[in-house]
Amino acid sequence: MIKYLFPKAYIKYLSLPVLGPILNNFSKFLFTIGYPYPVIRVHLRTTKIIDFRLRKRKCKSVKMITRSILQSCAPAPGHSQEDIESSATVKLLERYFDKIGILPSKKLLSPIENMIIEYQSYLQKVRGFAPSTAHHHCVTVSQFLNQYNRRGGLSYLLKLAPQDIENFVHDTGSRLNRGSLQHAVGHLRAFLHFLVTRGEVPVGLNIQIDTPRIYREEQLPRSLDWKTVCTLLKSIDRTTAIGKRDYAMLLLITTYGLRASEIVALKLEDIEWRKNRLRIFQLKNTTPLLLPLMDSIGESIIDYLRHGRPPTVFREIFVRHRAPSGILKPTAINEVFQYWTRRSGLNISFYGTHCLRHSYAVHLLRQGTPLKTIGDLLGHRNFESTCVYLRLNIEDLRTVPLPLPTSSISIKGE
Repeated sequence: MIKYLFPKAYIKYLSLPVLGPILNNFSKFLFTIGYPYPVIRVHLRTTKIIDFRLRKRKCKSVKMITRSILQSCAPAPGHSQEDIESSATVKLLERYFDKIGILPSKKLLSPIENMIIEYQSYLQKVRGFAPSTAHHHCVTVSQFLNQYNRRGGLSYLLKLAPQDIENFVHDTGSRLNRGSLQHAVGHLRAFLHFLVTRGEVPVGLNIQIDTPRIYREEQLPRSLDWKTVCTLLKSIDRTTAIGKRDYAMLLLITTYGLRASEIVALKLEDIEWRKNRLRIFQLKNTTPLLLPLMDSIGESIIDYLRHGRPPTVFREIFVRHRAPSGILKPTAINEVFQYWTRRSGLNISFYGTHCLRHSYAVHLLRQGTPLKTIGDLLGHRNFESTCVYLRLNIEDLRTVPLPLPTSSISIKGE
C-alpha cells in the first residue's frame, strides 16, 4: 500500500532503520480505521521524524521499542499543540503496536487505581448506580486519594482526621460552585461510608462533613422557547452528510426528550420498522422504553442511513464521520448543539443539549400532557423530578394568582 501512496519515494520509507519494516502494514491499519489517503501520507511523513528520535534513544529495531520510549518521541502531556503531527502519529503507532502485540502490556495498576475500580464496581453492582453516575463519584474519589498519596497512599486512611477532610473540601470548593461542591461532598461522604464498613478509616468521619447550603428548587431548569427550538432545527444544513446526522440526533431530543447517552447508544436493530416503533434503553434507570416511530423521525433517519452514514462495521446508527472511524460519545451531542447554535445566530446562552430536553418537557406540559406521561417519557424515577417543570409553565401560572386587592381608603387631603 505504501507503494501506492508514494510511487517514487516508497523505498525511502521502507528502508527506515527502525520503523521501515512495519510501515506498509501500518498504512493499511490507518486505512482500515477510516483515515483517508491524504491524512495517511501526512502520518507516514511524520514517521521519518519518529524513526530518527527512536534511533537517538538507542532503538535499532521495532522489538527494542518500549511504551515509554515511544511516548517520549512526542510532546509531553498537555503540550501536544507544540508538535501536533508527532503527537498524533505516536498515538497511532502505539495503538497499532498494541494491536499486533509488539509493545509490552501497560504497567500494573497502583493500589489507589485498584481501589477506585473496586469502588466503582460496588457502586454499580451493590448500590445500582448507572455507569455515568459511578464514574462521577470515582472522579472525586480519585482526587481525594491522590491528594494524600504522598503521605502514604491507602495506608494513610487509618490516620485520616477531620482536618484532612476539611482541607480537601476547602481546596475543592475553590474551583467549584455551590451546587457542584454539594455533589462532591456527597461523593466523598458515600466513599467514606464505604471505607467505614470495611474498617479502613476511623468511624464517624463520614458524618462530619459540612455541605454547602443549597435551597431546594433554587434554580429553574434551563429551557428555550419552542419557537427558538424549531428555528434551530430549521437552520441545520441537511445537504451534507454531517448535517443529516446532526439534524436526526437533535430531532430525537425535541421529539422524545432523549438523553445524549441514549441517542449515541441507539442501534440499527432498535428501530422496528414493521411495527413502527422505536426501542430505547434508558441508561439512567436501566429500563427499556418503547416509543411510536414518528414520521419525521423515520424520514430523517432513513435520509441519513441512505445518503449520509459512511460505511462502517458498527451497529450504532450515528457514527463518526472523521477518522478514526467509530461510534460517538455523549459529549459529541453537546458539540453538535453548540456548533449549530453558533451557525444559526440565535441568542442561546446554554451550552448543553439538556436545555432541549427541558424545552420538550415544557412544550408537552403546555399542550396538556399529564405529568405522569412526561415523567415516563423522560425516564424520571420519581414524580418530583417532573414537577420542577411546572415552574416553567409561565403562561398557565399567570392564571393562578388572585388579583391584587385595591384599597378603598382615600388619602386625607384629596
